[in-house]
Amino acid sequence: MHLALINIAKAKYPMDDSRMSGFVNNLDAVNKAAERSPGFVWRLIDNVTKSATSIIAFKDPNIITNMAVWENLEALENYTYRTIHKRVFASRNNWFDKMDGPHMALWWIKEGEIPTVEEGKRRLQMIADNGSSAGAFTFGDPFSPTGIPEVGD
Repeated sequence: MHLALINIAKAKYPMDDSRMSGFVNNLDAVNKAAERSPGFVWRLIDNVTKSATSIIAFKDPNIITNMAVWENLEALENYTYRTIHKRVFASRNNWFDKMDGPHMALWWIKEGEIPTVEEGKRRLQMIADNGSSAGAFTFGDPFSPTGIPEVGD
């Protein structure tokens, strides 16, 4: 099994606004760090910009969508908290508004599957409706591939 991820963020300004430059200017480095990280499998990109910021998945065009697949939760956590991603993520309040409702969902998929944006949106809604479960969970309330809640250290 592999771990699928969707996370969304509501940009304070359009991506081409100079006030978003701190985010936009770091996006390539963050994405390359993901792709080089052990356990990385796939990430959502469009064929033109090679990023996901131009993919409009919600009615609000300022909501950006990121999706990825990782071999396991440990690989995703290592990337999230031990690479350039951590530094850029720490500055997120400069560029993104707080979201109403869940902004991230994780779920297990069969190895070789690629999740769709619609599937990711459905997983976010599952968390909004029921909280973390084996079908959609968060870093704070993870589940194993067999559907068992995992207990942190």
